[in-house]
Amino acid sequence: MHTMMERYKMLKEKVVERRSSFMNLMNYLESETDWLKSPASTRFHLSREQGLLEHSCNVAETMIRLKEALTPEITDESCVIVALLHDLGKVGMPGRPQYLKGGKYPYTYNRDLTYLSVPIRSIYLALPYIELSEEEVQAIVYHDGQYVDDNASVARKEEPLTLLLQYADTWSGFVLENESKISKLAGMRS
Repeated sequence: MHTMMERYKMLKEKVVERRSSFMNLMNYLESETDWLKSPASTRFHLSREQGLLEHSCNVAETMIRLKEALTPEITDESCVIVALLHDLGKVGMPGRPQYLKGGKYPYTYNRDLTYLSVPIRSIYLALPYIELSEEEVQAIVYHDGQYVDDNASVARKEEPLTLLLQYADTWSGFVLENESKISKLAGMRS
């Protein structure tokens, strides 16, 4: 069993073609934002310190397993990049995290941030550091699927990478990170 940081390091090593720009982005995120300690949500899945990193690693690992079976022509690199960046906007901005401890739930939304959807903030933070393909941008922007917010315009136009990310994100959030389902699955295995 690998630690969270070991899993994260192994995933980062899968980025080869764009290694320099990717590592510049990761170094920026790790040193200037709450990337390594942000929760994944205010009160739902992985609403705890390092929850966002855990969720992002779960999504990347699930995506790689799915693509090996369904679309092996998609690179591990592309899977890792979109999976690690899909919820990046949840870090907020340098010095201004999106989620603050306390309130009614474990975390509350930082009202001092200019509102940007998570995918749009993700793209905003990433693009100064790394070039993304159109397919990667589509995957990040529409990772929540066609039924969320204003995403209906992408219906039936999703690229395979987008569909992989949508499913890996859903599987991670609703199965891998769901405490009651984890207990049930563990009981079925014994």
